[in-house]
Amino acid sequence: MSGVKTGLGYIKDSFSQILKGFILFILATSGLGLAVLLRYFGFNGDTIAFAGITLEIIGLVLSYILLRKYVTIKEEEDKGKEQKGKGKFK
Repeated sequence: MSGVKTGLGYIKDSFSQILKGFILFILATSGLGLAVLLRYFGFNGDTIAFAGITLEIIGLVLSYILLRKYVTIKEEEDKGKEQKGKGKFK
């Protein structure tokens, strides 16, 4: 029973990460969902393509905004490693 309680504690602690993952999944699949919905209502291919691509671009921008924090941290770590490496070889 304590294993279940520990697992639930981990899920509770990482709820924000789970929510971000779910949002990213929705953003990634929203273009396909819109295309299927528009096809069901009888729109032509040009309209479906334009709406799908527009929605995917919006999804990419929102995904970038959500993941920007992780990208900048990674870049700073890489710069620190490069500076350390250059200092050793001189």
